[in-house]
Amino acid sequence: MNKIMFFAHLRDSVGEESVTKDVSGKTIAELKQMLAEEYELKLDSVMAAVNEEFASDDEVIQDGDTVAFIPPVSGG
Repeated sequence: MNKIMFFAHLRDSVGEESVTKDVSGKTIAELKQMLAEEYELKLDSVMAAVNEEFASDDEVIQDGDTVAFIPPVSGG
């Protein structure tokens, strides 16, 4: 099983800070597609992290990994 965490407006859209799903063997890109369909999210500009390290879309998720999605931040 994997913990999937959402930050900023993604948390508001999902309605929870995190969900637990079995996504081991999937890539970050596949997980983004799955979550986009399930929660109607736009994730193409969102950064992903696996176990607190930034990850590319082609990284494969292992059992027990924690995946976080972090939207771009603007400020001034």
